[in-house]
Amino acid sequence: MTRRIVLTSAVIALVCFSSAIALRSAAQQPPHDWREYGGHQGTRHSTLTQINRSNVRNLEVAWTYDTGETGGLQTQPLMVDGLVYANTPGHRVIALDAATGALVWKFDSGLTSRGPNRGVTYWSNGTEARVFASVSTFLYALDAKTGEVMKDFGDGGRIDMRLGLGRDANPLNVTMSSPGVVYRDLIIIGSATAERLPAAPGDIRAYDVRTGQIRWTFRTIPAPGDFGADTWPADARANSGSANAWAGLVLDAERGIVYAPTGSAAFDFYGGDRLGDNLFANSLIAINAATGERIWHFQTVRHDIWDKDHTSPPTLITVRRNGQDVPGVVQTTKQGTVFVFNRVTGEPLFPIEYRSFPQSEVPGERAADTQPIPVLPEPLVPQTTTEAMLTRRTPEANRWAVETLRTMRTGEFTPLAVGQNTLISPGMDGGVEWGGGAFDPETGRFFVNVSNMPEFTSLVENAPAPDTNGRELYRTHCAECHGEKLEGDPPNMPSLVGVTGRRSLEEINAVIREGAGQMDGFGHLGQPAIASLLQYITAGAVTSAGGGRRGGPPPQVGPYRFTGYNRFVDPEGYPATAMPWGTLNAIDTRTGEYSWKVPFGEYPELVAQGMKDTGSESYGGPVVTAGGLLFIGATLFDKKFRAFDKDTGALLWETTLPFAGTATPITYEQNGRQFVLIAAGGRRVQPTGGVYVAFALPQGAGE
Repeated sequence: MTRRIVLTSAVIALVCFSSAIALRSAAQQPPHDWREYGGHQGTRHSTLTQINRSNVRNLEVAWTYDTGETGGLQTQPLMVDGLVYANTPGHRVIALDAATGALVWKFDSGLTSRGPNRGVTYWSNGTEARVFASVSTFLYALDAKTGEVMKDFGDGGRIDMRLGLGRDANPLNVTMSSPGVVYRDLIIIGSATAERLPAAPGDIRAYDVRTGQIRWTFRTIPAPGDFGADTWPADARANSGSANAWAGLVLDAERGIVYAPTGSAAFDFYGGDRLGDNLFANSLIAINAATGERIWHFQTVRHDIWDKDHTSPPTLITVRRNGQDVPGVVQTTKQGTVFVFNRVTGEPLFPIEYRSFPQSEVPGERAADTQPIPVLPEPLVPQTTTEAMLTRRTPEANRWAVETLRTMRTGEFTPLAVGQNTLISPGMDGGVEWGGGAFDPETGRFFVNVSNMPEFTSLVENAPAPDTNGRELYRTHCAECHGEKLEGDPPNMPSLVGVTGRRSLEEINAVIREGAGQMDGFGHLGQPAIASLLQYITAGAVTSAGGGRRGGPPPQVGPYRFTGYNRFVDPEGYPATAMPWGTLNAIDTRTGEYSWKVPFGEYPELVAQGMKDTGSESYGGPVVTAGGLLFIGATLFDKKFRAFDKDTGALLWETTLPFAGTATPITYEQNGRQFVLIAAGGRRVQPTGGVYVAFALPQGAGE
């Protein structure tokens, strides 16, 4: 079964909690601080009102802090007791004065670490305070006042997240792209793991905040005898991987429940070696935060063979039903659907239908017979692409899109094929991405941004070769991002053709070994293999065509590999679907209906041609305030930071950031002044940096 609910006596007691408890919970969160990633209960909501509809147009830059690093930022900072805690692109941890942006302390682990790092976790018992930060495969505990390593935590101040998974730790790639949550004296974490085999299992784990000792583990790939083990082959715990909670967790501290959204099992696009529904991959899991026991779960994609990870953390809400306040949880998906559940019982608050979809024709594969589809709210973006949905930016672009679409397999949950491209709508970048949504308790509305960017891919036979062969190493580790002809996917992913004219051999070797920007490092392969890769890349050798976006996982073991994350764009690089290519949405959680929807994001060069409201891809999410505002950066190409009227979707204010603000902002109050802070770092398609920009009303204007 896809969803099973166990209501123990303890859980039944939880049902009796009234909405007053939820209100007291909100009151316990100091309104002037921002203590949790995603805000209190993942709502991304603030009760501050100094900045409001009537004066938001007067916002000005209050301070900036330039990390001096490149590589981009996806960090949502914290602000506690006058200090802002944040990351740099190189995964250093900084504490800034919340009023001025002045550096108070910086922690440098000495390790080289790159890639997404969306924030830190704060814990305090009233007398001491710690900040937990991930760097490479380690989780560090730092003194919140000084940034010094707390030597009593784990092994000299850190724990190795590769340990305790029942596998040889050395070859494993286990990091954290999103921070954990704190429940009492526990730090609870998910992880980012490789998405192709061999890969670590994506277990959710709780550690003692003082000692670093592991207190409980929830196995997302069940061991024999565990609940859910019958949805996998018998050897899954030993041989399968991923099903990891990389997008971030959310805590209901009063009820003692942590909510974990998980991604797909490895390998993303072929599951002949993991036949079955594959619990707890692609699931929202409610876990007892004190013990690690499952309370309930819902699997939104059975036997995922499309890379339909849960990309965003859930949001805890309160829904008015039949005169009663019902505790709810919203989970958005990469495919742009929205699931809403009773957060205590797991019962859907809107209808969900199980529908049949085409069966896989790939030898050895077996797609799930049905998939759960929420009836309400309606999908944020189309779930397939037809000729009527294609671009009309120019007649030539439309003609190209029609001809290209006719060569592909299309349709919701259509399995991949060998040798023919399948168009996935929206693509593997979403839909809704890791920024998630915001909930306004005053109106009951849920706000979320979404991209409409289909991608296509196919399967090809996987020919094994020695690990020391540069060509095969490149095909295994690099081709899905940079293409099998090294041509990349500009502007999304850089070409490697002629790379020696832009970088020295030492620089290329360092990037392969240590990673850069969105790319993980391959140091675990060893220098002989890295040397083979270097020789192949610099020689400019070519093989069959392909393309894609990501790097980093260890070698794929299996009969098939895929031909990359290929964006469905026209010959000029614009999305081949009709505008808008991105929207900002408000959903009434009481009815499941949309309150408003507006195009979100622009291409500056198209605006110059008179094409406004194109919409665009967006990464990062919104923050909603009691001042009537919705703040959001996120848009990839225009580098804008905007404020919308939360009731109407009207644009009230905008400014341009030094880099695209592909992060979720926060708002807080310090010294009687409300600030709105966002990380600006850019992403892939443009120069990257790492600048924090804080906005406020002019001094004295808000008093």
